[in-house]
Amino acid sequence: MLSEKHFLYVEDDFPSRIVLQKLMKSMGVTQFSMFEDSTDFMDRFKALENWPDIVLLDIHMQPYNGFEVLRMLRDDPDTAQLTVVALTASVMNEEVDLLRTSGFDGVISKPVRMSRFPTIMERVAAGEPVWEVT
Repeated sequence: MLSEKHFLYVEDDFPSRIVLQKLMKSMGVTQFSMFEDSTDFMDRFKALENWPDIVLLDIHMQPYNGFEVLRMLRDDPDTAQLTVVALTASVMNEEVDLLRTSGFDGVISKPVRMSRFPTIMERVAAGEPVWEVT
């Protein structure tokens, strides 16, 4: 199932990008794109040869934070229905509530638990809302 999906990870932290890239590769994901920041997000997104099925967003990045990037995606009729999951260290109860009410399809807390991550991503790929906060 994961090998059929295209993922986009938007993250400004270099070590986080490397860890997730290695994890996705180890899980058999072959379609994986990354943006190292949110500069010109929608232009770069629309320029992708194959649009992703699932977008993983860091929340605290520049120049647009994860909430702003989510709003861009939801406001565009072409991308409004994409699965968008926050991948963030900001997982206090009120922050998770804000992620829910803002329209995210789920949240995965950082640091990522490598032993659980493949199962979590299978659930996301199957269309299940995942609110994985540890």
